[in-house]
Amino acid sequence: MTAESLARHLEARRVGSHWMARCPAHEDRTPSLSISERDGRLLVHCHAGCSQRRVIEALQSKGLWAPERRFEDRIVAGYDYTGKDGELLYQIVRLDPKDFKQRRPDGRGGWIWHKHPHQVLYHLPEILEAPIVFVVEGEKDVETLRSYGFVATTNAGGAKAPWLSEYTETLRGREVIIIPDNDGPGWKRAAIIARALLGVAGRILVLELPPATKDISDWFAAGHSECELIEMLRGVNAT
Repeated sequence: MTAESLARHLEARRVGSHWMARCPAHEDRTPSLSISERDGRLLVHCHAGCSQRRVIEALQSKGLWAPERRFEDRIVAGYDYTGKDGELLYQIVRLDPKDFKQRRPDGRGGWIWHKHPHQVLYHLPEILEAPIVFVVEGEKDVETLRSYGFVATTNAGGAKAPWLSEYTETLRGREVIIIPDNDGPGWKRAAIIARALLGVAGRILVLELPPATKDISDWFAAGHSECELIEMLRGVNAT
């Protein structure tokens, strides 16, 4: 349920960035319920004094408010980002419906659902020991390459996340093979990374996947092998 759809059900009127409707939790002759949306969350507030719980229960009785699922209940995969000594710094979790969130340990057995102030490359300890590193867009692609015996990494946040100078320094002197997702944001990200690594990495290769292939996981899922990947790389000119 979105703010707009709830407003429509309650015959609310638009007032600036929110809607005003008659509150379902009391006899409301003058619309006192504000409806808005922030960061994808539906927000309601009764200015006549009804508690949040009363308002939500009233909306639920009309089938207009589904119980909110906690992030923990929606996790389908988790990816640990560690420091150079292997200590857990933060985790990227994939949620259902598809979404990604970052959380870090709170030191008491729980989690803080906020970005860690110190961002690192995925599987940092492996990168520091490897002369050749693949850079892909998502953690799933990293795990795909690792399953075939390659050292691979990415940064949290996908194609729109900034490439930090710390990432560049981590890859100093190494041969870096960038495999972008086959779309506009993927290629834009690859160009940013390649430019950042110029003069820092020992060698830079950017591998273009076949047009119908979304990413390296998709390529392997189509039946290709690690030997084919190595053969493809032989035909790529270094940057």
